Amino acid sequence: MLIKLDIQFFSGEKTEKATPKKRQDSRKKGQVTKSADVNMAVNLLAVFFTLMVAGAFYRDRLIGFVRGSINDYMMLEVTEESVQNLLGSVTMEAAILLAPVMGAALAAGIISNYIQVGFLFSTESIQPKLEKIDPLKGFKRIYSIRALVEFLKSILKILFTGGVTAAVIWLRLGDILRLPYLTVEQSLQFLGSLTVQMGLAAGGALLFLSLLDYLYQKYDFEKNIRMSKQDIKDEYKKSEGDPLIKSKIKQKQREMAMRRMMQDVPDADVIITNPTHFAIALKYDESKMDAPFVVAKGADLVAQKIKEIAKSHNIAAIENKPLARALYAQVEIGQAVPEEFFKTIAEILAYIYRLKNKM
Repeated sequence: MLIKLDIQFFSGEKTEKATPKKRQDSRKKGQVTKSADVNMAVNLLAVFFTLMVAGAFYRDRLIGFVRGSINDYMMLEVTEESVQNLLGSVTMEAAILLAPVMGAALAAGIISNYIQVGFLFSTESIQPKLEKIDPLKGFKRIYSIRALVEFLKSILKILFTGGVTAAVIWLRLGDILRLPYLTVEQSLQFLGSLTVQMGLAAGGALLFLSLLDYLYQKYDFEKNIRMSKQDIKDEYKKSEGDPLIKSKIKQKQREMAMRRMMQDVPDADVIITNPTHFAIALKYDESKMDAPFVVAKGADLVAQKIKEIAKSHNIAAIENKPLARALYAQVEIGQAVPEEFFKTIAEILAYIYRLKNKM
């Protein structure tokens, strides 16, 4: 009894790798290996790379906008129409300035998600579930190994990004100290360049951490979708069917096929026997086939049954051991006999027809 309980206990442990079907079902539910840090790092790099490439465009556009605003709007009388014009121009200019950055962020988000997950559309992960507001489960989520890992990840991100940005500032410290001696345009250009450098450095650091996080997420995902031996057996039964039921179905199918075969034996012209091991019922019908074909065949007990039915219907049984063995091995029920046996079978059928004519 103790051994049986131990076996049941261990069979319930999630020790087996997930089957392809389990992985497919998890994917349909939106459960895949994915790191949000990868998206954040790629987005950050894409945004600052766009700022670096389009830096001259942003500089000229901002300077032109500031000069135009001072020249066109500062001396205007404050009216409803002038305020509307100012808001409209500011909104349009902001849209023009933000469009490249937003486009780069959108493209980076799509690409990073596709690289990790591929094409996937699932609404199950956003469906409301009561268990999500369960206080006990919420407490377990807060005080769990995963929560501790997320806390350590946050600390590492702060340390890494802070460290690399501080390193960039330290390397450019001399230029920073010379800022008071630069013109406004030179200062803006330097500060923009410094910001882009810090952003790219922080993005690179986050990308490195995100790759480590992706490996952890993959490990955690594989751990969560593990299956027990019993789960694998249950899945096999659901997908392939219960072996006991399948065997019963096959047995019923064999019985039905056997009954149909036995029903066709009375239509045979002759039975070729071994004489004890094999029995093959042949029929020649020009309307169906150009050659004699096998109506029924069987070995041992089935052969005896075929001969009994044939005897009850006055069908002749001819003993020919080589022919019986060859037909049983080579020809299936409903198939015509091979050409190599035509002569022998023709002689047998001719003999049978002569017997019938005499009778």
